[in-house]
Amino acid sequence: MPEGHTIHRLAEDYLASFGGRVARVTSPQGKFADAAALLDGTALTTAEAHGKHLFLRFGGEDWVHIHLGLFGKVRFGPVPAPPAADTVRLRLVNDTAYVDLRGPTACALITDAEKRAVHDRLGPDPLRPDADPDRAYARISRSRTTIAALLMDQKVIAGVGNVYRAEVLFRHGIDPYRPGREITRAEWDAMWADLVGLMREGVRNNRIDTVRPEHEPEAMGRPPRRDDHGGEVYVYRRATLPCHICGGEVRTAELAARNLFWCPGCQRA
Repeated sequence: MPEGHTIHRLAEDYLASFGGRVARVTSPQGKFADAAALLDGTALTTAEAHGKHLFLRFGGEDWVHIHLGLFGKVRFGPVPAPPAADTVRLRLVNDTAYVDLRGPTACALITDAEKRAVHDRLGPDPLRPDADPDRAYARISRSRTTIAALLMDQKVIAGVGNVYRAEVLFRHGIDPYRPGREITRAEWDAMWADLVGLMREGVRNNRIDTVRPEHEPEAMGRPPRRDDHGGEVYVYRRATLPCHICGGEVRTAELAARNLFWCPGCQRA
């Protein structure tokens, strides 16, 4: 599932290609046809993200709410647009570009009140200017749940996925199995600031890189990472490989139905 930086990048890309410009709006698949007909011939005025949720506004009061889920894909391209496949839920086309949305978990026209309800059930998003890290820590600091599970709970903090979860815990030497209530305020403040920086870089570069300059391949004389997710990381998807820092074996285990990655040597209990 895409992590929050990807959704914020999509919001920027939608605005760059369609902001303020009249678009043809269709639903080749048919599942969004009624809403598409209402939006057809209007211009995109706002695009924003909160965690893994994308919101598009086309001049009126309602919003297109999109959640990609596990299988959703967005593809931008120049005109002329190719014939739309019957799997395309939502297509926008203007005089220079098109964008197709396929396979989202959610794609619906919602009201301002319904949009607010989505925001209200989500935790603070490190990429939003209105984010309140105190709100997240209030939940973390009184929870017996592991910090690794809490970081993946979108009601606690929105937008963090499996990669950022594993990497920020490694970067701060925190055992993923520590209960939230054992995380100090200083540790949380440092992790939050790190997430803000890392995720902003993710938006800019459209990929996740988490290794510090002194641990990059050129600095360490090691080969670059080969992975379809791209980016240089410390532990994510590096199970059984040696840790870049201590040389110990990176471990993996299932936690909250997702694969957890960590280095026992660098993230001591």
